[in-house]
Amino acid sequence: MGVAVLARRDVEHSRVYIDQLYSNDSQKCFQAVSELKFAVIGSVREKGSIIEQGVVVRLLQILRAPELDILLKTEVATVLNSLAKGLPEHAAALVQAGLLPVLWEQLESCPSGGSGSAYTQMLLCCLRSIYRQGCAPPPPAWDQKLLSSLIQHGYHPPSNQECVANILAHACKTNEQQQQLVDAGGADLVACLLCSPVSRVQLPALHCLTAMCFNNERVSSIIATKSYGGKAVPDLLVGLMARDRPRDMQLAAATALTFLHRAGALSADDPRIIYKTLQCLVRMCRRDREVWERVEAANTLAYLTEVSTDLQRTAAMTDHLIHTMNDYLKDTTPPNASVPQGISVSPVSCRQYDNPSTWPELMVGAALKVYASLGANDEDIRQRVIKTDVLMNTIVTSLSAASPPVQLAAVRCLHSLSRSVHTLRTTLQDHVVWRPLMTVLKTSNNEELVTVSSSTLCNLLLEFSPSKEQILDQGAVEFLCGLTRRPHPGLRLNAVWALMNMAFQAEHRVKVSILHHLGTDQIFRLLSDTDVHILMKTLGLLRNLLSTKGHIDQIMQCHGKEIMQAIILILEGEHSAEVKEQALCILANIADGDIAKSAIMSNEDVLKKLMNYMVIPNVKLQIAATFCISNLIWNVEEGAAERQNKLREMGVYKLLQNLMTTTDTGLFDKVKTALQQFH
Repeated sequence: MGVAVLARRDVEHSRVYIDQLYSNDSQKCFQAVSELKFAVIGSVREKGSIIEQGVVVRLLQILRAPELDILLKTEVATVLNSLAKGLPEHAAALVQAGLLPVLWEQLESCPSGGSGSAYTQMLLCCLRSIYRQGCAPPPPAWDQKLLSSLIQHGYHPPSNQECVANILAHACKTNEQQQQLVDAGGADLVACLLCSPVSRVQLPALHCLTAMCFNNERVSSIIATKSYGGKAVPDLLVGLMARDRPRDMQLAAATALTFLHRAGALSADDPRIIYKTLQCLVRMCRRDREVWERVEAANTLAYLTEVSTDLQRTAAMTDHLIHTMNDYLKDTTPPNASVPQGISVSPVSCRQYDNPSTWPELMVGAALKVYASLGANDEDIRQRVIKTDVLMNTIVTSLSAASPPVQLAAVRCLHSLSRSVHTLRTTLQDHVVWRPLMTVLKTSNNEELVTVSSSTLCNLLLEFSPSKEQILDQGAVEFLCGLTRRPHPGLRLNAVWALMNMAFQAEHRVKVSILHHLGTDQIFRLLSDTDVHILMKTLGLLRNLLSTKGHIDQIMQCHGKEIMQAIILILEGEHSAEVKEQALCILANIADGDIAKSAIMSNEDVLKKLMNYMVIPNVKLQIAATFCISNLIWNVEEGAAERQNKLREMGVYKLLQNLMTTTDTGLFDKVKTALQQFH
């Protein structure tokens, strides 16, 4: 009974001060806001209750009222900051109520000089709390005046600096925003903040730097040349990776240097990358470190080493890294594992560590990404990776995982391993990896996952892969032909590439199936694709389809008219020499057929094009055109004499004689062989 009475009194009391918020008496209003502040601080339930009662709208009205006292507004900003620090849905409700435009508007009216008022500091704190919750859009259109004002506020007390760095770190998302931030002086501010004696300022400054550099070559090159106190930014970052620094700061500095490297601002052989950054990240992967630290370090290390063979080789030899990653696959979270407190993970990461039950999958995903990077180019490293315990079983299991990031990491690792001929013929076949891979391809709606999976499938369909026939039996032809119609260029490229591999030295039934499911209309669309890589692989597909005399004749009998139109389309188009060389090689294959030759010989326009390419000042095109002529006039084949006479009358023989003066040995051999065919 006593508890009920107290609860009723609390409700009645809250109604009183909420009613007083709307009072015209500024003193009563101030008292109500103060009581509201003490009510919401530390109470998630009370925060939710206040928001549900619609009090936020009144608080925003107070902030916007020009006649009200700055002390009252500061108190209101304190309440809003407390509400924003609640649950993510609380912050989202504040954004929905229109908090952000009011905060930016108020901040813009605050002077940025001097030490900064308490009101300015509280506005910045509130903005920081909103952006750290991850529910806020960027500042309105990155208004340049507003951005410059925000940056100026970042040069003053540590509390302002920490807030501004956090806001910018969480709000900077696109290439355009990165550039605007640099243009407004963001790089100079970050260089200054890195030298702050206060770690709670340095850490968000590192996160801001990371957000600015990510995948942006121009911005990264500018930042790499900035300095403060006589030290360049990369050297400042090296200092922040020192072992006596807090672990999250070491990791953030290593991440910033990694992003500078990947954006091209620092080379792989730069001592700050190969000797400092790489070593720091490998050290942070050790088993004695916290889970969050190991996961973040491994993911960053995978990104650092993804493209550089030198970094891959160095990493593979450093501190038993390959075996360390194997521990990631075996480690299970202890039942009494505690959630890490007080760490600050970069907003670029987006990984969460508040649920220990997800830690094992985070560990597995990180290890698989490291293995994928290490084995990307070097066969010796690849074989060391493939021999580690439980790796293949983990990959097969992870391909069927419920978590898309884990699936993606498994596919990336499999893609890296599938670059090895030995592995394709042994380990990957033994573990039947194609089956879960096909399931991923057919069931996933994740575009990135399907893209990497289809790229892996390209390797499994190579001629020497024992999985090729089994994959064909699972309806791969129809599925891949369907992928060529997808809007994403990466998917179209991988699909055509896989079909090209599938068609190489394939049985006639496979080639017929590809042509049936793909259709000549789609071939024309692919040959008109704006992505030159797709165009080249489509020509490679046609070249593989039109191989083996019997196959060439049968395919040309059914599709000869359309194929010739496609080749003429390429030869007459504005394409590079490499593209036209492929088209000429297809003609050479057609010329190798017994019946198919007539498709070329009956088309005087194509013959004249061949003659033109024989004299064009490009050796590769000359060789391809000459090889085609040689196939047309091969003297042991039926009808060779008639074809030779026609080409002699057109002047081909004379062109070949003129080409005998070439200094290129490859072209000379082709010309000599062609001349020997003439009787």
